[in-house]
Order: sequence, then structure tokens, then C-alpha cells
Amino acid sequence: MSRRLAALSMLCLAVWLVEAIPVQAQSSESLAMTPTWQAAKPNEVRAQVFAWLDTKKVAPALRDKIIAVWADISGHTSDDDILARLAATYAAIDARAARLVEICSQPRSQLLLPSEDWLREPSIPPLFANDMRLLYARWLIHESLFDEASEQLTGLGPNDVIAPASLLFYQGVVCHALLNKDSGLKSIEELLDGAESSPKRYVAVARLMQEDLKGLQEESLDHIARRMDDIRRRLDLGRAGNKVQQVEDGVIESLDKLIKKIEEQQQQQSADSGGSLHPSSPAQGSYLMGGKGPGEVTKKNIGSSSDWGDLPPKEREEALQQIGRDYPSHYREVIEQYFRRLATEGGE
Repeated sequence: MSRRLAALSMLCLAVWLVEAIPVQAQSSESLAMTPTWQAAKPNEVRAQVFAWLDTKKVAPALRDKIIAVWADISGHTSDDDILARLAATYAAIDARAARLVEICSQPRSQLLLPSEDWLREPSIPPLFANDMRLLYARWLIHESLFDEASEQLTGLGPNDVIAPASLLFYQGVVCHALLNKDSGLKSIEELLDGAESSPKRYVAVARLMQEDLKGLQEESLDHIARRMDDIRRRLDLGRAGNKVQQVEDGVIESLDKLIKKIEEQQQQQSADSGGSLHPSSPAQGSYLMGGKGPGEVTKKNIGSSSDWGDLPPKEREEALQQIGRDYPSHYREVIEQYFRRLATEGGE
């Protein structure tokens, strides 16, 4: 798991445990706005469940068991609790739901997971199908399986589930992890529209994700570093197929663009200096200066290859230490892997 994702996970856990975290004050104008969604009322959900139960031929003992699941709910029962009760209800009726609830109750124990396509069958009541998809997606996210979680959450809106705040929050988490900036901001903003009806832990973390996504610029070194983290996550999960290759190729392409942009800026700075060999101030960076000197330099033996991988270990480490001083540590990892890739390709 990447450092950023690990930090976010720890933050989610901390906010989960400390419910008293204050929510940022909102203006009277924002409080006056009507949210685009509302949390389901527990009693209304129970009434829907019992109405559905009346249409099923259920043995009396099983019916009593399901009724007991809903016996102690109140107006203060949380969305997460209602979601768990819905899952338990459908699991008592359908073996596939029971298997899915069992999967989601413990850490992942198998490399390949069932697709759970049955959740999209028209015969499954939307009350259960949509909320079971949300339950499954939440577990997938906890297991860092963001692509699979995205498949489950795609197409669901706040009015499709009994826990709209959970849906919007986890949609935001998936988009944040996969760097889908626009979709992530949309889900987060919709969640914050109903902040008064949302768990404080969701609101607190959502605001942090919102600020982070707003400042994320595509093709920046930060953006590239995060994509490298995503590659590492996928490889840790045993994923090494076309998707990972596409992300890797994209990272290399972005680094090439970034380096080219820096070179162009340096050339422009050189041109702006007027080509003088007697500048009024020393150069601010390591780039070729303009001018028409004789071009005589002391010759040194630097080897027969210019590949990064052919640098002597001492010189390579000195260069990486310089990078480490100039950039945060995870940027050094990105650049080191980039040059290692170039060295590998150069030797083929």
C-alpha cells in the first residue's frame, strides 16, 4: 500500500474512532441550501423490508429470525447499521448473498474474487441489490481493490441506496485513489451538500480529499509520483497485466514530457541571457550557457556509454542524494525508477 494511501487509511480509522472531531463551520447560506439527497429513515427501511418479506414464502422460524434483526432499530440507528441489517436479511434468504456477506466479514483470503454479477440481475430487488453492491465495494476498498470497487459503485446514485452518505464518501475515496479528479470532486461536493446529515468522520476526511484533489495538477511530478504508487499497489496485489503496463507507459511518457519542458525552459533562460560570456550574476541552475568561446575543455575519461545504469555506483549515489536534497523522498524513487527503466531499455 502506498504512503499516501496508508496515511489516508490511518486518518479514516482515527476519525472513525474519534467521533467528536469538529466539522468545519458552514455559512448561513450553505446551511440554507437543500441537499440533493437525504438519509433514509430507519423505520421506513424496516417497513420496506417487511413488505418485501410478505411477498416471499418464508418458513415461520426464518421469518421470526428476520423480524428480530429489525426489532431494536430507532431513529438514531446509523446508516452503516441499517446497511448491515439489510445484508443480513437478504443473506438469510439467498445463498449468494450469504456467501458475499461472509466474504466481506473478514480479510481477503483468495487471489481471485467472484464477479458477483448476480447483483445486477433484474430479479434481485433494488433495495437489496444496490445496497449489497455498496457493502461489497466498501470491503473492496478496505482491501485496496479500487478498480473492482469502482465497478460496483459505478451507476449508483444517492437515491439508489439506503446509505447515501456512505455511497458518496466511498465513491470519493475510489476516485481519490485512482486520481479521477473531476469525478472525485463531484462526489465529495455532493456529500458535503448534505454535511449535516453525514457522519462527521466522512465529512472530515472528505474535506481533506477535496483540498488534495483541487491542488492536484496532471503531468506534475506529484501526479507522476502518485501513479507510481498506484503501480506499486497493483504489483503488490499480484496484478501485472495490460492495465499495469499502460500505467507504467503513461508514467514514462509523462516523465519524458516533464524533462522536455524543463529543458525548453532552460534553453529559453539561456537565450534570454543574451549569450554573454560575462553575466552579471552566476547561473541559477545546471544548464548550457550561451556564448561563442573557443570550446576548449579538459578531457576526462567518463566511460563509453551515457546510460544511467553505466554510471559508477559512487557517482550514481551522489546524483540520487542530490535529488533527495532537492525533492521529497518519494520523488527520488520515481526518478530513480525512471532512469533504471531507461538503462534497461538501453541494454536491450
